[in-house]
Order: sequence, then structure tokens, then C-alpha cells
Amino acid sequence: MTKLEDMTKRRARAHAELLKSDSQVYRAFLDLERAAFSEGEFTKQAKELIAVGISVVINCESCMQWHIEQAAKAGASRRQVLEAVEVGIEMGGGPATAHARFALEVMGSVFGS
Repeated sequence: MTKLEDMTKRRARAHAELLKSDSQVYRAFLDLERAAFSEGEFTKQAKELIAVGISVVINCESCMQWHIEQAAKAGASRRQVLEAVEVGIEMGGGPATAHARFALEVMGSVFGS
């Protein structure tokens, strides 16, 4: 199993466990997520691309994986995701450049090499 497959399975297990546990905080988080990524002045695709760049800056591998996958599902191209990663690199400087390596691995998985 690859690291990305493992992360996906762990995310799904945690999601199910938190719902089963009736976590009110987690349900509130899901409501916040739905509101944040709903169509508005920005499309869902644009919001996912913003999240990709932020994910690179904060070095959240799970976030990078999730938001790259969601951006692709919302119609983003490989080039659009790369440009979001590049904005994250610029905003985060040297450390974000190192973080972007993981985003490139996820893009290879989602869009192919």
C-alpha cells in the first residue's frame, strides 16, 4: 500500500469513527468545510486551489492530498494545481519549496506522471 492509499484509508476510518462517536465538534467542522468550499464569488475549484497553496505553506500532507484530489474532481487541471503549488512555494519561501515535493507526488498519483 502506498503512503497516499494509507492516508486515504486512515482519513476514512477517522471520519467514520468521529461520526459514529457523534462528535459535535467534528460535525461543526464538516459544516464549516461545506460552507467554506461552497460556490460563491469563487468557484469550488478556485477555493480548492487556494487550499492547495495554503496546504503547501503549512506542510500538511493530508491537506495537500485531500485538496489536490478535490481540486481535480472540481475540474482543475494538472497545470492549475501546479500553479497553486507554485503560489504556495512563493508565499512560504524555502521551507514551502521542500513541502511542495509531497504535493508533486500527489499530483503524480492523481493526474499521472
